[in-house]
Amino acid sequence: MSLSLENAVNQKVYAVFAKLGLDNKFANVKVSDRPDLSDFQCNGALALAKQERKNPREIATSIATELQNDADFAKVSVDGPGFLNLTLSNEFIAKNMQEMLQDDRLGIEKDKNPHKIVMDFGGPNVAKSLHVGHLRSAVVGEAIRRIEILVGNEVISDVHFGDWGTPMGMILSEIIRQDGNLAKVETYDIKQISSFYKQANIRCKEDESAKEQARIITTKIQDKVPEFYKAWQHLRKVSVEDVKKNYKELDAHFDLWLGESDAHETCKEVVKLAQEKGISEIDDGATIIRLDENKGQKPPVILVKSDGGFGYQLTDIATIKMRYDDLKAQEIIYVVDKRQSLHFEQVFEVAEKLNLAPQVKFLHIGFGTVNGSDGKPFKTRDGGVMNLEDLIKLSKDKVRESLPAPDEVEGNGEKEIEKMVDQIAMAAIKFQDLKNNIASGYVFELDDFAKFEGKTGPYIQYAVARINSILRKAKEKGLTPNKIEITTKDERDLALKIAQLNAAVARAQSEKEPSIITDYVYTLAQVFSSFYNTSPIMTAETNEIAQSRLALAKLVRDILVKLLYLLGIEAPEVMLKKA
Repeated sequence: MSLSLENAVNQKVYAVFAKLGLDNKFANVKVSDRPDLSDFQCNGALALAKQERKNPREIATSIATELQNDADFAKVSVDGPGFLNLTLSNEFIAKNMQEMLQDDRLGIEKDKNPHKIVMDFGGPNVAKSLHVGHLRSAVVGEAIRRIEILVGNEVISDVHFGDWGTPMGMILSEIIRQDGNLAKVETYDIKQISSFYKQANIRCKEDESAKEQARIITTKIQDKVPEFYKAWQHLRKVSVEDVKKNYKELDAHFDLWLGESDAHETCKEVVKLAQEKGISEIDDGATIIRLDENKGQKPPVILVKSDGGFGYQLTDIATIKMRYDDLKAQEIIYVVDKRQSLHFEQVFEVAEKLNLAPQVKFLHIGFGTVNGSDGKPFKTRDGGVMNLEDLIKLSKDKVRESLPAPDEVEGNGEKEIEKMVDQIAMAAIKFQDLKNNIASGYVFELDDFAKFEGKTGPYIQYAVARINSILRKAKEKGLTPNKIEITTKDERDLALKIAQLNAAVARAQSEKEPSIITDYVYTLAQVFSSFYNTSPIMTAETNEIAQSRLALAKLVRDILVKLLYLLGIEAPEVMLKKA
């Protein structure tokens, strides 16, 4: 039986449609557009009118007559040309709340057709520190990963490391230029390697011969010439170790740490397959695939460049083949900057032409940029791209200003305060990102990091801590959550908002849009605050009412904690503010 209140109402309406011989594809209910009139509404009678050759109001009235016999409805009415308005009984709502409270999943239903998803997000590059542009990929990707797992899908996440292109040859070329050989490569750390890359980047832009030397060395790496391949392995190892620290701070999880290099051999297979199928052709020395004109004007995909190197899109095409052959993916999701949309359109079309992953669904979730107050991509004061590590430090410093000093509050020493700083700063960063529609860019507001009110991560964390405090104080007075009863409008309003949990998660999963979760969690925290201000718990008229309200409070707390987890945010047991 469904624990979702909306689905439970749907089942009742479906049953009536079936009894009356009506097409139940029109039986769906939704939360009422007019909560002053009803809790749910069904507009199916209007859609059925033509099919049944009857007045829609007549159809709606026949449905209402049957539903009025169900004690779970307090009121069923027909309004306008045939709108069916459904108001639930307090007892039915209370029973649903009790079931949610006792369910580990809080009534969140699983996908009826679970499947295996490979998620590609992160996308760091060798020898480059993560910057603010990597924030959205990690934060959005991780939230979607957690939502998919919650609804029962199997998810394999892959960071897809950029480790196989010309930048590798550029770095080694610069090291050779400065050192004379590669003997010292394995002594260099990430800062030194990054410095070599910056110098090489400048040199290759100014010197064509340096660019050619880098290309030659890149070919030697990809041909696995021992001296160069071993040096490359060190570059990759050091870079991965550095990037892992950043992703650990963001609590972004990756099952696989594969890179472009892992697809090198499969690239050869794809080129051969394209030739055998007669899909590729030679154009000015390059091996290309032309794309279908009826799918829009897109430039051809270069599989092999005229100099013999593999084209930019080929690695992603080959990786699709690997994810189908090796991982048995049924869906592949890419969380990558929306400016890469053309790239993925080309990649997906070629994968379909070559039938590399039959029946697999491809999805590119393109995100907007993180911007400064000027509306342009966020940068440092000197105009450089803001490193993710520096951004996190700035955020923590801002949060630290709003918290008491270590030992200023009993039981909260430096360790406890710093843990709280970490939790609040990450909540502020992630919530600020995720509350925006993925495709939209947003302005990164550092001043919001000290705010415990408004639509911010710390506000939701504070709501959780507040309920924890209520539950602790109640326990000290011998009160514990017990049977839920709905007796007042504020209790009812809170319960109906709680009841929207399953629908919010289902929408977020279906639309791959975590902002649906942030909207719901913020509204729920607000409704609870209103409820708590008007519905006293400790001073309730009876112990039964107090324990019922405690149960509602605990249910809200459990939902907030679960949804914060989906957003990659921890909920501190307590929250402190500077006096």
